[in-house]
Amino acid sequence: MSILGIDEAGRGPVLGPLIVCGVLVDDENKLKKLNVRDSKLLSPRRRKILAKEIKKVSKCFIVKIQAYEIDKLRIAGISLNEIERIAMSKIIKNANPKKVIVDSIDIKPKRLKKKLQKENIEVIVEHKADEKYPVVSAASIVAKVERDSEIEKLKKRYNCDLGSGYPNDPKTIKFLKKFKRSELPDFVRKTWNTVEKLCK
Repeated sequence: MSILGIDEAGRGPVLGPLIVCGVLVDDENKLKKLNVRDSKLLSPRRRKILAKEIKKVSKCFIVKIQAYEIDKLRIAGISLNEIERIAMSKIIKNANPKKVIVDSIDIKPKRLKKKLQKENIEVIVEHKADEKYPVVSAASIVAKVERDSEIEKLKKRYNCDLGSGYPNDPKTIKFLKKFKRSELPDFVRKTWNTVEKLCK
């Protein structure tokens, strides 16, 4: 039976894209053998190695939502949860699994489940699904590696250390402080509170 796991990386950062990833497998045991677990518990090097192995035994679906796209949608009144839900629905449609397991972005998993429900597809939506289901752990790993790669590209392009992109990272704050709000590059999420506080 085809099982799809969905998770994201880059929901909270002020820099860079939001990555939503789906990992589709016919046999979850292939992932269990790789000993996949929540990406937050792994070193960046281990994540990279595992992401390559995951891609060999599964089909990956990645939706990349750039910072300027997030800003545009939020200005139009679309919440971050809804932006992610749209990306998840797109992945489910393209993967067409028999079963989908999602790490819930909604404080009410049942509400998200209702929105993602499709005919003839079993949908499971839970908090901390990335800690419980190998297929969601795998999606978490691939999403994180993809996002890290995007941040590395930005560091090279701008020839400076942007940090992790998270609002509490001193390197990220230092980078943002260099700009006036009107001068910010398009990979900065201008609708984030951090930007409003730091860039006048």
